[in-house]
Amino acid sequence: MRRWTPPVAPASAPARAPAPGLPTSRRTSSSSSPSSSSSVRLACLAVLLLSTGVAAAAAGGGGGGGGGGGGGGIAGGGGGGGCPPPGVGAHNPLQALAGGVNCSWTLERHTRSYNHLEGDVRLRRLYSANKFFLCIDKGGKVDGTRRKNLADSLMEIRSVSVGVVAIKSVSTGLYLAMSKKGTLFGSVKYSPNCKFKERIEENGYNTYSSLRWKHGGRQMFVSLNGRGKPRRGHKARRRHPSTHFLPMLPS
Repeated sequence: MRRWTPPVAPASAPARAPAPGLPTSRRTSSSSSPSSSSSVRLACLAVLLLSTGVAAAAAGGGGGGGGGGGGGGIAGGGGGGGCPPPGVGAHNPLQALAGGVNCSWTLERHTRSYNHLEGDVRLRRLYSANKFFLCIDKGGKVDGTRRKNLADSLMEIRSVSVGVVAIKSVSTGLYLAMSKKGTLFGSVKYSPNCKFKERIEENGYNTYSSLRWKHGGRQMFVSLNGRGKPRRGHKARRRHPSTHFLPMLPS
């Protein structure tokens, strides 16, 4: 005879663990999302770089063409910043320089137009360190006077070359000249005897020596002694006060 055993209720099925595929797919989905965004960004960046490169190439080609046109304008003298052809602006080189033009011919013509290169003229009274004014009378006599406003003492000093001047009395029209013997006199006509080398000495006075004549290799100077009388050129020395003159403006 069988032994009776009470029926046992079937054990409840254990809770199912989450399907291993589901978290994996979720993780895959979440990890693939940044990758997709990065790919999209890289693609956009590539397109942007490509379009920028094409635009730059087009702009470079246009600039090169414009530069060629500008070069032609300069060569033809029609460019705004180019060098104008010779003759344009020649009468007003300062205006050409103000317009930004830097041309060698413009600067050269501007330098040639300086007045002092053609002959600077100064009206002065030559006042010696011995306190005499150099003067030339109508008879051609060179002398010294203490009268400041004497008409014969007003001189016209004209530059004839670099460091060389000609001295003429305004009232008499006679040129200061020096003979071969060193004698000073007034000359009606301008000649090589009327050329004197002008030099500024250390004390601020000027000395005037004959350009043409020398005595024993020594320079001969314009000089007034202590009585206002002219000295012979070979008896004067550069450092002696009798050879020092101060060009004074007429009052």
